[in-house]
Amino acid sequence: MIRFYFHPTPNPAKVALFLEETGLPYEALPVDTSKGEQHKPAFRALNPNGKVPAIVDTDGPGGKEARVFDSSAILLYLGDKTGQFIGAPEDRPELLSWLLFIASGLGPFSGQAVHFQFAAPEGLDYARNRYRREAERHYQVLEGHLAGRNFIVGGSYTIADMSAWGWVDRASRVFKGEADPLAAFPNVSRWFKGIDARPAVVRARAVGKDHAFKKEVDEETRRALFPSNYPASRSGTR
Repeated sequence: MIRFYFHPTPNPAKVALFLEETGLPYEALPVDTSKGEQHKPAFRALNPNGKVPAIVDTDGPGGKEARVFDSSAILLYLGDKTGQFIGAPEDRPELLSWLLFIASGLGPFSGQAVHFQFAAPEGLDYARNRYRREAERHYQVLEGHLAGRNFIVGGSYTIADMSAWGWVDRASRVFKGEADPLAAFPNVSRWFKGIDARPAVVRARAVGKDHAFKKEVDEETRRALFPSNYPASRSGTR
């Protein structure tokens, strides 16, 4: 059994997609990041970085319980555990390269573009421009790579596609104000539509729909999501 700790955001969505594609038995455990549940000691024991997703595999290596955090690490772990969606052995170098491209580039710059366009105070035009343009640059890298390709790595659907799908699914927020956020990236658009049409995507999107996550953006939410904006006082409290 996989215990899957999630919030309906891009990185957990990737893991939900893998779980639904493979049919691995799992229990979805909501972590309401807008309420700060990711900072509670019980969750920090699973992920010291206080981020979702995280999993606990009750049947880990040697039959022992294992924790895994960070979406890329989880995808690699589950891919290796099941032998599914990891491509051919000769694809491994490319698979690792594109997973880390998404983990260190496309994902973080997309996330910061969303933050500065939707959550940051006014007067930060340099930061808004910086992160949006860098997100566009990463999309353009993926656009060029997908020319003549149906999948990111090799000739089959892999965890690299799942990882990119999680973020490209939020392109309308990354490219705020665009009527068609993927119009400038036709190869990415074609690829995304192919992944998005998979039946497992529908099931992955349904994960957590039965849980009432907090929607209101108030002071509690801002402190929970952006704790570094609220440095600890001398007493050690926030």
